Amino acid sequence: MNAIINVKELRASLPQVVESVRKGARFTVIYRSRPVFRIVPVDEVTGPETQLDNETLYRAKPVGRSSDGKSAANHDDVLYG
Repeated sequence: MNAIINVKELRASLPQVVESVRKGARFTVIYRSRPVFRIVPVDEVTGPETQLDNETLYRAKPVGRSSDGKSAANHDDVLYG
C-alpha cells in the first residue's frame, strides 16, 4: 500500500502512521503540494534510488577555500562529530 499524506496529517497521526509502516504500509509525504519524501519499512530500505555518479551536485568541483585555514576533514569533524 502506498498512501499519500500531507505534513499536517502526518503530524496529527504519527502513531498510526508508524504502526501502519510496521505492518508494511508505505507513505509519500506531500509538502506545499509536492512530494518531498517517502516513509517505508526499514527492511525495504536498500539505498539511494539513483547512482550518485550521475548527480550533478555530487560531481561538482570545490568552489573555493575555507577562510579559517582548516581542511574539509576538519569541517566534517565539527559538523558530524
